[in-house]
Amino acid sequence: MLHKTRGIVFKTTDYSESSVVVQVFTETFGLQSYLINGIKRPKSKIRLNSLQPLHLLDMVVYHKTSGNIQRVSELRHQPVFLSIPYDIVKSSITMFLNEVLYKSLKQHEADEVLFEFLFHAIEILDSISNGLANFHLYFLLRLTRFLGFYPDMTLAASGTYFDLIDGGYTRMQPPHAQILEPQFAAVWTSILNSNFDDLDNLKISSSDRKFLLEKILDYYRNHIEGFGQIRSHEVLEEVLS
Repeated sequence: MLHKTRGIVFKTTDYSESSVVVQVFTETFGLQSYLINGIKRPKSKIRLNSLQPLHLLDMVVYHKTSGNIQRVSELRHQPVFLSIPYDIVKSSITMFLNEVLYKSLKQHEADEVLFEFLFHAIEILDSISNGLANFHLYFLLRLTRFLGFYPDMTLAASGTYFDLIDGGYTRMQPPHAQILEPQFAAVWTSILNSNFDDLDNLKISSSDRKFLLEKILDYYRNHIEGFGQIRSHEVLEEVLS
């Protein structure tokens, strides 16, 4: 049976000389793997460049609840990116966020609220020109709301620490190293209280941004089993420095 759905590309893997398997986070079915035959052939109706990381898709797919690999009837890049493929900063942010999402999202069930957040955030990234240097920090902290470990803001106030293990603020310094000192906890709070429209108002130095990104990734490692190391953040930091 054919189904229409929107999708977000996560990863494309060669399957044969002319075919690929692409992992797509879909609005209707969650994370799915699709076999696309003949996509590398010159006359293919589906273009391989439409399967770049975090590209947004309109799809018509076959779906079998018992299958590990599904098939695609139609696929098109929609909306077409205006700037991400041509902007080194945006493309670096995209590669980094794609790696984080690939390690974070494993569900095969639909999550329309999460999908809408991701789809809308990627559209915003393609359209904005200000606040790019802070986009990934805000995105990652907002994403935790959907992953189940959004920071507990109950005690968020000046002079408090943030515990990267417990996921909350505390007036007493925790007895371990997985913390944010008050000066960085305050910046963490300001990021959480922001939105996509005012990221340019966050005045964060390059060195502090690098430090906070490391702590956000530590936070993810503490709360997602097997999250591991993120390789692309070093490239991103180089581009943003």
